[in-house]
Order: sequence, then structure tokens, then C-alpha cells
Amino acid sequence: MPARRGGLLANECDLLMPTNGFNPTKASVLVVEDTIELQNYLRLLLELDRYQVEVAGNGEEALQRMSNGCTPRVVLLDMQMPRMDGLETLRILRQLHPAAKVIMCSGVDDPDKIRQAILLGAQAYLIKPVQHLYLSAAIERCLGQGSGESDELTRSRMAAPALQLVYRPN
Repeated sequence: MPARRGGLLANECDLLMPTNGFNPTKASVLVVEDTIELQNYLRLLLELDRYQVEVAGNGEEALQRMSNGCTPRVVLLDMQMPRMDGLETLRILRQLHPAAKVIMCSGVDDPDKIRQAILLGAQAYLIKPVQHLYLSAAIERCLGQGSGESDELTRSRMAAPALQLVYRPN
């Protein structure tokens, strides 16, 4: 039996998990990433924050999933993928699901690509390697959580390109 620490259970990995109370998942996030290792890493970070995670290996798969009824609250979209890059996926996604909230994710810190993504409607742009804090902040901002703002104010801020966020690792 794992050791108990003040209402928390410590397992073999020494991760502390609540032992009482109801802690449901927050919202669904679709991770669109072609690299298996990054899919697993992003899934882990998101599940630690209690998000329900779906994964697609490329833009075509993501669009197919969403056409078949997958309705994530947020799409975390890689910029560089085979066959269909993130910008093309975002373009089509905006036509099919205009209200979708999208966070772009790229290993390339290219101001032109960032500008294109924002003009196409991305809510934020994360530079790899993605840090947990930045990922959490971008998703919470997309969902309007923890801000205390009204839905209307959150929507108006999300619509203003000058207020879009670019998260760069240190």
C-alpha cells in the first residue's frame, strides 16, 4: 500500500494524487502532432492538468476526426507535419469549424509563420520545446478559465490579433 501524506497518496513514482473529493476532467483537447514522442509528452502534460486528450498524427487525420464528430474545446496544432502543414490544416479547420479554438505549436520561431497563424485565427503560438506552464496558460486563456472575465470580454480579447500570445521557452 502506498504511503499516505496528509490526505494525498504517494505511489511508486512519488506522484501525489488526491484521495478524497471529486476531481473531474476539465475539457477535451485534440493534439495534432506527427511525432509519437511529442504526442506522448503533450498528452502527459495535458492529462496532469485533467484534460481529456485525443491525438491525431497529422492534419488530415485531425480534420477527419472532427468531421466524424470529435468536438474538442481546444486544438493543439503542430506547424510542421507531412502532407498537410499546420497552416493549411488551420485554414480548412476554420472553414469547417469556425468556432474552434486553436493553439499552434512549432519548433520554428518564425515571425511570418506566427503572423499567418494569428491572421488565420490561432489563439496562441507555442514554441517547442513546450513548457508545461505555457501550455497550461495558453489553454486556460482559450477556455477563459481563471480570468474572472465575462464571456463577452474573453471573446473580444481572443478576437484581437494584437493580444494573441506567443510563448517562447527561456
